[in-house]
Amino acid sequence: MDDLLSTAEKIRSMEIRGAGRIAVAASAALRDYARTLASLDIEEFSIKIEEAAKTLVDTRPTAVSLPNAVMLTKKHTSLNVGEAIDEIIGNSDTFIKNATEALGKIGRIGAERIRDGDVIMTHCNSHAALSIIKTAFDQGKDISVIATESRPRRQGFITIRELSEHGIPTTLIVDSAVRLTMKEVDLVVVGADSISVNGALINKIGTSQLALAAQEARKNVIVAAETYKFSPRTLLGEMVEIEDRSADEVIDPQLLKGMPNVKVKNPGFDVTPAEYIDLIITEVGAFPPAMAFAIIRDYLGIELDHH
Repeated sequence: MDDLLSTAEKIRSMEIRGAGRIAVAASAALRDYARTLASLDIEEFSIKIEEAAKTLVDTRPTAVSLPNAVMLTKKHTSLNVGEAIDEIIGNSDTFIKNATEALGKIGRIGAERIRDGDVIMTHCNSHAALSIIKTAFDQGKDISVIATESRPRRQGFITIRELSEHGIPTTLIVDSAVRLTMKEVDLVVVGADSISVNGALINKIGTSQLALAAQEARKNVIVAAETYKFSPRTLLGEMVEIEDRSADEVIDPQLLKGMPNVKVKNPGFDVTPAEYIDLIITEVGAFPPAMAFAIIRDYLGIELDHH
């Protein structure tokens, strides 16, 4: 259990960050924990697995990849503990293999949408979005990237390092320069933390202002998202919870001590309406946001009465 709790803490503290990386880490942690429970009877085993699943899911409320990964991993039908463990190991290995392969497929499908000479704006640090950009560059397309700082955690710094190491010309801007800079941009490519049944995108705070500026400037917005980023529970009317993070990420708490009338809000994510999104690139194809329901139905196959 110590290893699982350690993974949960790394996800909570954002030592492990990015929806895809969170999903893979959680699946692997649950798989490895299941291996330690071979001496239990099936009832105790199931209780322990459910407790571990809840521990992982509760760490980050917005990234739907996390509960999806956990639900797809923990499913077992056998009444024999050894066989149930084998099922969970198989589920996890399949999930991690598919998640890894998904990035390459998204890259290849999304790169078709990038033209030679395009200037691409991206936000935060998305493996899926960067896969599209790097694939287009590797195809010999003459592209450049404008990357936002992505405050307060500045994930944009990770993005510009990755792009620079790949040899892609990149410009860093502060988040508030998005609208001014949009006139230089041909295409916006962002990742996803969650996509709801109506095709709305929940992603790093600031994504919606990129989409809004792009809409005004008549520039296309492409979302790169593995199928496990779609949120099945929004079919039941649930809203995706927007995570509020610590004020310490925004301002030194010492500075606030002399300002009793000031409070700090630090939402981690925002919602971009489907009508601002032109296309969602997944590992199974490129879809308009209106097809979100079909993705949830056909590719996730999760029982909706299961928390």
